This record gives sequence, structure tokens and C-alpha cells, in this order.
Amino acid sequence: MKFALLPNLTRKNAREVTLKVCDFFKENNVEYCFEESLRGEFSDSERYLPENELLDFADIIIAIGGDGSIIHAAKKACKYSKAVLGINAGNLAFMAGVENNEIELLKELINGNYKTDKRMLLDVKIYDRSEKLLFAEDCCVNDIVIARGQMIKMIRLNVSCDGDRINEYYADGIIISTPTGTTAYSLSAGGPVVDPKIKSIVLTPICTHSLFSRSIIFDSDSQLCVKIPDEEKEEICISCDGDESIIIPSGSKIVIEKSKTYADFIRIKNDSFIDVLNSKLAQRRV
Repeated sequence: MKFALLPNLTRKNAREVTLKVCDFFKENNVEYCFEESLRGEFSDSERYLPENELLDFADIIIAIGGDGSIIHAAKKACKYSKAVLGINAGNLAFMAGVENNEIELLKELINGNYKTDKRMLLDVKIYDRSEKLLFAEDCCVNDIVIARGQMIKMIRLNVSCDGDRINEYYADGIIISTPTGTTAYSLSAGGPVVDPKIKSIVLTPICTHSLFSRSIIFDSDSQLCVKIPDEEKEEICISCDGDESIIIPSGSKIVIEKSKTYADFIRIKNDSFIDVLNSKLAQRRV
């Protein structure tokens, strides 16, 4: 079995955790490799490959960092039909399968004693008023956020599902998330927590100026359409999985639907989704 190591070295503990993983693999005669861009960050004796060759080479991808690091690794891995294991080198890391003090559990991974959880993803496309494609992003793991730009003013967003009008939101924005993403920004905005086994699309408004301020859970096969009014003068932006936002022109249409691709997350421990949820959120209690 061969492993690709994708550490996020901007994380305080990531280098230390990565070196522990390397030592463990060396002790167990396991083949692993880093991405070429990390050459110089670790010993010259380590193996480095260009990203596409690395993802093709590996049987399993190991992301070391927080949830953001694991999400970005999963977006890459799913396009190569590879499973991902997240090792927590950050804070909460809902998506981590192993904590930084549990490196010995990698023995179970080497021996094949693990399960994989399939996670639903979202695709998004943006069209201008003439139906020209402006932007496309596939395999969103957590969420798609459509929100106001730098001005602290509310915006108007018209939302429909499969052609049926849902609502005109007058708000700071909306979050459209996968079940996996319901423990991220959507939760902070008051949205529900959805078990990742339940395939669905969740819409949560952000600070809406309305009595209708609840989240809506849609069937996973739904197609959501968000239209920016032609007369909207405020700056509106979109961000996928927390990546850098881009500005959406007025009159544009955003189409969001379930991706044909799934992400596979490795689970070594027997903790249920509720066990993980309670454990992680307990760290936020005061």
C-alpha cells in the first residue's frame, strides 16, 4: 500500500505531526511520497512527485492539518477515485479520522482494518443574463456561500428549486451546503446538523431581514437556482469551500446540484457521527 502525504505546513503542529507519520511509516516499511512543491521542507531523502503523478501513485491520500486542509485534499483525491484520511493538526477538525496523538492507529490503515464513508458533493455553475457560462466549480465538499461584498448592506437573492420559486431573501447572503458542511458555516448561521448518511442539500440564510429565516432541507436530486436581480447594485460574491471569493454580476444565475462524484473518507475508529459531533462541540463549550 502506498500513501501520498499532503500536510498543511501553515498549521502550527503540522510539521511535527508529519514527521511522526514519516517515522511510523519508515518503521513499518511503508511506501509514501510528498508533493513536489514541498521539496526543501523535509529531508532530501524523501520522495517527491508532481501533484498529478503523486495522486496517481498513491492508494490512499493522507491530509495533515485542519478541516480546510482535509477538504482541499478530498477535492483532489475524489477526481482520482482515491480515499482520504485526515489527521488533525489543527483545532476541531470534524473531518479528521485520527487525532495527532493517535498515530499508532495508522497500523490499522496499513492492515486494511478501516471503513470508508461516502460523502455527497456539490457542483456549481454561474451564467450571465445571456446564459453564457462565467464560472464552474465541481466537487464542493462543504458549502457554497453567496453573500454581500465589502459594503455592509443587505442583498436580494431569488431562490428556486427545480423551477419552483422558494423565496426572495433580503439578507447578508445564503449558505448552500452538503450534509458534511452542516457542521461548518451553516451551523454558525443557525442551520441544522445533518447526518452525512442523509443525502440532501441544505439552504441556510445569513442574517435575513424576514420572519422566514429558517433553513430548508432539499432532496439531494434537487437543482437549486439563485438569481441575482438585474437591478441589484450591491456587490455580491460567491465562495466555494472557503476559497477566495469572486464577484457575481447582477442579472446572473447560479445553478447548484449534486455532483456525480463522491468523496471517500476513511474511518479507522468506531466512533459514530454523533460521538464525533458531541466530542468536537464539547471543545467549544464554556
